[in-house]
Amino acid sequence: MCSLLCCPAVTIQENRGNTPKLVHELEKTVENQTHKLGVRVYYEDTDMAGIVYYANYLRYIERGRSEWVRDNGMDQNAMKEEGVVFAVRRVEADYLLPAKLDDELVVETDVMSVTAARMVMEQHVKRNEEVLFNAIVTVVCIGENGLPTRLPAKVRQMVH
Repeated sequence: MCSLLCCPAVTIQENRGNTPKLVHELEKTVENQTHKLGVRVYYEDTDMAGIVYYANYLRYIERGRSEWVRDNGMDQNAMKEEGVVFAVRRVEADYLLPAKLDDELVVETDVMSVTAARMVMEQHVKRNEEVLFNAIVTVVCIGENGLPTRLPAKVRQMVH
């Protein structure tokens, strides 16, 4: 089970030259409901070829979803205390181009659809405007018994 909760990441901020610059505070950008999170590629993220190891893109988009949740006022610890947690049900991923050591990436997260029981999100990892990775992620809620349950009303209302 994959939780949406994860540690904070480095984020981006636009400067006058429209070039993303990294900032270390938890600043995020939401444009037309697209959530953006900056991530820098570290040595630990790369494989022997010097490119980002494929599984690390899943970590990057996990951070993007986690920050989207937090920025939209959802308290996952409170949800857990109420017996409900988010879980990734499905990921459909396309690896298009490699990211490399020290690249400054942006994870974009958009909600595509929401039903009573699931939320489908589209995520992109970009270097400047170049798309490196695309994913369609289906997120569900599960109860303490491990079985699927309805998304909290606040979540459904927030994205409609």
